[in-house]
Amino acid sequence: MGSRVDMLLWAWIVLDLGVCSTALPEITDGKFIDECVREHNRARSSVNPPSSNMLYMTWDEGLAITARAWARHCAFQHNPRLKDARQVHPTFSSVGENIWTGYPPSSFDVTAAIRSWVDEKTDYNYERNTCSNICGHYTQVVWGSSYKVGCAAQLCPNGVSAFSPREGVVFVCNYATAGNVNGRRPYESKGAACSGCEGTCVDNVCRDQKRDSPRSYNWSPEWDPEVKATTGSHYVTILAVRPVALIFTFITAYAVHHYYPDVFCYE
Repeated sequence: MGSRVDMLLWAWIVLDLGVCSTALPEITDGKFIDECVREHNRARSSVNPPSSNMLYMTWDEGLAITARAWARHCAFQHNPRLKDARQVHPTFSSVGENIWTGYPPSSFDVTAAIRSWVDEKTDYNYERNTCSNICGHYTQVVWGSSYKVGCAAQLCPNGVSAFSPREGVVFVCNYATAGNVNGRRPYESKGAACSGCEGTCVDNVCRDQKRDSPRSYNWSPEWDPEVKATTGSHYVTILAVRPVALIFTFITAYAVHHYYPDVFCYE
């Protein structure tokens, strides 16, 4: 009898937990946040020539929510809603974006992904303000007036559209205010580092307590697949899930009564 009960318990655990998969960090993971911010500021503080107006970059919860929402689409292309800032952030007037993707999921590394963007600096010429190859990811990372960042990593079991049908990961970072303005250099290089900034200069970037302070947002974009799924499944939960749960309760009660006829339950 004991083995039968054990088998039932194991079956329930497997059904409850589902299939294990590669664990990716959530946008609230402190280590993930620190790594994203650190790698961006590492690149910003070491630009050559040095910047006179480079702002220190800090985490923004709203940008991370936007990055997660777009990453959930598992598409290797820029979010088309960036053209209308109201759809991608509750307060900022413009939002920029970088995207990375790769497989297998176990190969994803935050630092390596960001550094792949930064490595594009070899293809960027500051004096001419030109790219000999792709360098837009790098210029966004080091855009002097972009001072907030929010990132998200998403597992894509069915692959990433426009990239590969294999199970992979999409990593998205959003920035505010947006960089890569046509015709402009990513930052100014007039005099010593931080010479054109107000506030405190730390590691060649300008810090300001008010600007760097975190903010919380009770907000989610309406185009987030998870938001749509939650809204659409409300009636399904009421009409389908609850009856199934009720049936399961009766089956469980019957099984207990069948295998343990001498057990009584009291309220």
